[in-house]
Amino acid sequence: MTSVSGGTLRRRPAQRRSLERVERMLDECAHLLDEVGYDALTTKEVARRAEVPIGTFYQFFSDKQALVRALALRNLEAFLERVIGRLPDNGPPNWTGIIDLAVDEFVAMKQSRPGFAVVDFGEVLPSPGGPALKGTHHMLDAVMENNAVVAERLRRLAVETFNAPAGPDLERALLVAVEAADAVLKLAFRLNPQGAPELIAECKLLLRRYLAGHLA
Repeated sequence: MTSVSGGTLRRRPAQRRSLERVERMLDECAHLLDEVGYDALTTKEVARRAEVPIGTFYQFFSDKQALVRALALRNLEAFLERVIGRLPDNGPPNWTGIIDLAVDEFVAMKQSRPGFAVVDFGEVLPSPGGPALKGTHHMLDAVMENNAVVAERLRRLAVETFNAPAGPDLERALLVAVEAADAVLKLAFRLNPQGAPELIAECKLLLRRYLAGHLA
């Protein structure tokens, strides 16, 4: 079970039963995003399918946007866990391999994780590859854009786990990398619902070459 930050919830679930209810609501939200899209998603239907009273829904989420925000955060945590879970147990990090692995995990989640094609890390995509629904660039944070939040989490991971050189250069490089990858991968999924393989390969090449000087 992936934790959801207390900052996305009206109240933090303290008991196992409450945690399970929150996770069920997020699961049903993801499935409904695939089935009916963001516009037709309703809190009432999420609660019905999760088998919780609508009052319980509003104990944890203020509205549909808050629910989707929590789902996006859960997606980000799951992505980072998947990347970390595939890293070698010992030896120095192979940056080329880590970059390829991160892109592969993102693509795999786009292809198979419920709701991820519509809401990955915050932006709501009414159609594969965007454009994003207006007003959803700040789903994860009121100040920072979604991509900046993702870049910051990757920076933290690089510094704490792989001893990457901390500082403004790394912050800037990872933000540029995330923005570039986001644009290329959106194009890949616009051209092919499963992701155009040749553009996914180009994304990896772009990231490897750009980040080589920062992560060597």
